[in-house]
Amino acid sequence: MKALILAAGYATRLYPLTLETPKHLLEVGDRPMVDWVLDRLRPLDGLDGVYLVTNGKFAPAFAEWAAANDVKVIDDGTTSEDDRLGAIGDIGFVLDQEGIDDDLLVIAGDNLFTGGIEGFVAEGRRRGKPVLAVYDVGDPALMPQFNTIETDEDGRITYFEEKPERAKSTLAGIAIYWYPRETLPLIHTYLAEQENHDQPGRLVEWLYTRTPVYAWQLPGTWYDIGTPEQLEAARADFSSP
Repeated sequence: MKALILAAGYATRLYPLTLETPKHLLEVGDRPMVDWVLDRLRPLDGLDGVYLVTNGKFAPAFAEWAAANDVKVIDDGTTSEDDRLGAIGDIGFVLDQEGIDDDLLVIAGDNLFTGGIEGFVAEGRRRGKPVLAVYDVGDPALMPQFNTIETDEDGRITYFEEKPERAKSTLAGIAIYWYPRETLPLIHTYLAEQENHDQPGRLVEWLYTRTPVYAWQLPGTWYDIGTPEQLEAARADFSSP
């Protein structure tokens, strides 16, 4: 199993904090935010490689961080919002560059959450199909920022809509994905057929009608760090061990 941390965005909503520092290296609980992500990955059985994909602007900062963390940094070669590959494009880029032919766990580097994901990996291996982590955000007014899903009695996703205007529930898919080895070619198919290569949920929205995709509910508390207010809320909740 390999893990890929997505960290190629420019986080313009957090300017000026992220003008020179990548969002994922901003401190939360006196540690770089991405350290908390690594904490959730390290206990996973069978994990034999961790990659982090970023852009040309921030690659040097991540390379310095990664030297002490046994993470391989992949520079996607982009330098601005104008030429970025997008999150799905970055997944395809890493698959090609590294020749990955293994089960793949993809996680956004700005995902902060208090629960473990051992159960998520176990679910992916049990299903042998893609799995999406989901979280109840609790407030219907927030749903247009995320996506909405529906599942059947077995947990299979039967409906997925990115950025819904009106959601039937407050259960949203979040940026933690399990892609079994056999499904990786479908990522390239998506990239060849679809124009939106950015929002990673778009891949799930396309995928669930072509192959079974299952949902797994993330325990604990989750933060999507996109604004200064969300960053400060996470800083209030997280502290160094």
